[in-house]
Amino acid sequence: MTNFSSNHNLATESFLISRDQKEALNGQKAFVVWLTGLSGAGKSTIARNLEVALFKAGIRTLILDGDNTRMSINRDLDFSIAGRQENIRRVAEMAKLLNDAGVVVITAFISPFEVDRIQARTIIGEDCFIEVFVDAPLDVCMERDTKGLYQKAIKGELKDFTGISSPYEAPGNPKLTVQTKDQKPEDSVMQIVAWMKSNYYI
Repeated sequence: MTNFSSNHNLATESFLISRDQKEALNGQKAFVVWLTGLSGAGKSTIARNLEVALFKAGIRTLILDGDNTRMSINRDLDFSIAGRQENIRRVAEMAKLLNDAGVVVITAFISPFEVDRIQARTIIGEDCFIEVFVDAPLDVCMERDTKGLYQKAIKGELKDFTGISSPYEAPGNPKLTVQTKDQKPEDSVMQIVAWMKSNYYI
């Protein structure tokens, strides 16, 4: 297979309108809120509610969610470790493109491996990458398992399932952590918005 990324016939194009100009037109700074945590921790719920809060504040956003991207642009990928790593790389590249258009991106992905989150941060840029650890104990996530995924994994019907047959590497130094065992989604959103305000993202 040809490695197109190293093809000497390719060159990065530059454009006439800069990201700064697009951010100025939108009246906002572009960045990525990267929600990571176990399945059932509350990432998608927080993402949806966070988007509502930012929309009400006049901020243009887009959510990249694990299930949605798996059913569309990443539908060719399997759930092996290699497939999951490529899934996260593509998501980071999409988020970067949206940031370049001046849009705030909210992602909701388990993204269990630290090396993949580091790669995502490198692609997106340190200053624009807000890693949020959506922290909930495994037993709580299993109780919330509306899709029955944990039970399928326990029965061996799902391979390499995070928390059961594949590890979750918790972030060592996230920008912030929201504890969702006892915290309501709206309280987690308020915590994230308060952090973004105090750090001048919004």
